[in-house]
Amino acid sequence: MPTLTIDGKTVTVPDGTTVLQACEQAGSPVPFYCYHPGLSIAGNCRICLVEIEKTPKLQISCYTPAAEGMVVHTTSDKVLKARQDVLEFLLINHPLDCPVCDQAGECWLQDYYMNYGLYNPKFDEAKVKKPKAVPVGPTVMLDAERCILCSRCVRFCDEITKTGELGIFNRGDHSEIGVAPGIELKNDYSGCVVDICPVGALTDRDFRFKCRVWYLNSTKSVCPGCSMGCNIEIHDNRERTQRPHVATGARVMRLKPRYNAEVNRWWMCDTGRYAYTAIDEQRLTTVQQRNGQGYQISTWNDALDTLASTLRRLRDARQLDRVGIILSTQMTNEDLYAAKRVAQALGIRNLAVQGPARPGKHDDFLMKADTSPNTRGAQALGLSLDAAGLFGRAARGELSLLYVCGPDVVDTYGRSVADQVQQSVELFVYQGSNVGGSSQAAGLVLPAAVYAEKDGTFTNDQGRVQRIRQAVAPLGESKPDWKIWTELAAHLDVPVSYADASAVFAELASREPAFQGLSYEVIGDAGALLKA
Repeated sequence: MPTLTIDGKTVTVPDGTTVLQACEQAGSPVPFYCYHPGLSIAGNCRICLVEIEKTPKLQISCYTPAAEGMVVHTTSDKVLKARQDVLEFLLINHPLDCPVCDQAGECWLQDYYMNYGLYNPKFDEAKVKKPKAVPVGPTVMLDAERCILCSRCVRFCDEITKTGELGIFNRGDHSEIGVAPGIELKNDYSGCVVDICPVGALTDRDFRFKCRVWYLNSTKSVCPGCSMGCNIEIHDNRERTQRPHVATGARVMRLKPRYNAEVNRWWMCDTGRYAYTAIDEQRLTTVQQRNGQGYQISTWNDALDTLASTLRRLRDARQLDRVGIILSTQMTNEDLYAAKRVAQALGIRNLAVQGPARPGKHDDFLMKADTSPNTRGAQALGLSLDAAGLFGRAARGELSLLYVCGPDVVDTYGRSVADQVQQSVELFVYQGSNVGGSSQAAGLVLPAAVYAEKDGTFTNDQGRVQRIRQAVAPLGESKPDWKIWTELAAHLDVPVSYADASAVFAELASREPAFQGLSYEVIGDAGALLKA
């Protein structure tokens, strides 16, 4: 393990560490464009130059291995002048697009120019013109004039997805990024090239011109698209989230991957990235009860009274075996546990969890066939996954009350079976977030919050319990599932009550063996494994 001195600070680093990485560890970070910790080292942007004593020339820190006894200077006059010159070179043909560029506000060229540039330009020639606003695939727009040829996107497609769609074409100052002839950039992770582009050359066609980034709030969360549980940031428009009860358009603007060394590292798939539209589209926002003329708007109090009176009558008649509850692997651990506790307190045994209607795409990287985020959590809570058997019993008229939380059972089992259920049971309750076949078939509809509107945890297929956090307020009258179950318990005089999601998890961790020793503090941002 070599020990070196960086800007007067002594630091010891593992063998194989580069000078750039050693500088970061020493608290003297150097600027870079082409370097990315998840990609091979290219060493072509040259802005990470540092001065190493006894070395006649400045060295690129991303490619130079740290060695015993090195003395490194990152802010000497020689280094600062070299960075300024590199920036001037990179900006020679760069257009002055900042006012209309989607990267403005998170552009490394802007940041580095303000930190290391501020030069008097000497270039007095016509800029080289290149293609602008060229769609290179369904999700990505290319502006070749803004590109600084860092090659991050090329290396990503070569090394991570191994699809090789992008390349650098032509020579000299006419070099430009592009797709190979006859090919589109449409692999399952194409949005990641936008994430790693340090400038405005590659922008997201979905996010393009939607919102300036300085209007965005950022909330740490987990993608609910599959059992991998990729760590993400939810970016919402704070101007719209200040009016959560007014449907004025989408509040969440985009999802971005968040680094987690044990799960997704720096990446996420396009399926999860662009599924955020379900947060606001086709939402159930009011409590509804069916009458002879169709549905009418109701109140939470009236709806829970209706549900509680039915449950109370069946309990008094000792017919709780005619009550069936179907939960979802889309629900958080807190939601599932609160439902389980209320069911146990009432003496309801017909409790099962429904998984996804059909498997999703699977690969050897991040995408999992299980398109739900909490199958492992449901299993760890000891919940049955035989929802099909319970739904079949309802269709055969063996149940008086069917209470479905989350999954669209009509989509899963078909409309004809759902019609049988509707005709066979006395009360069909649907508790969910989006309009669908189940919400149209149910006699009582309770609007539930989505993952971006509540706190809680999911357990991924590794057994890693991970936090989700509320980014936006529940839309309309929707509420987190655990809260609905808590309010139902109050209507039934059942001693199950929680102030917030953390209180649910605290009790869960104390009662459920697989979760013992866990807390929101232990889980933190990186997650924690279930007890073996």
